Amino acid sequence: MSLLYFLLIGLAAGFIAGKLMRGAGFGLLGNLLVGIVGALIGGFLFGLLGLHAYGLIGNLVTATLGAIILLWIASKAKK
Repeated sequence: MSLLYFLLIGLAAGFIAGKLMRGAGFGLLGNLLVGIVGALIGGFLFGLLGLHAYGLIGNLVTATLGAIILLWIASKAKK
């Protein structure tokens, strides 16, 4: 996967995760950055479970789930 593709998927995942996790976000820019890191986390977690994402939708789902997990952990750490 090219770096540009990875960044675009991460940005989209951060946006989606921010919309799904209302009240737990860091604003638009923060959520976009969380999406990029979430893409790494999602890929790692899917790899641990033996799951593989194929295509644009699969990669977007993986990155979004990673971003949601990261936003959830960050919201718990804020309290």
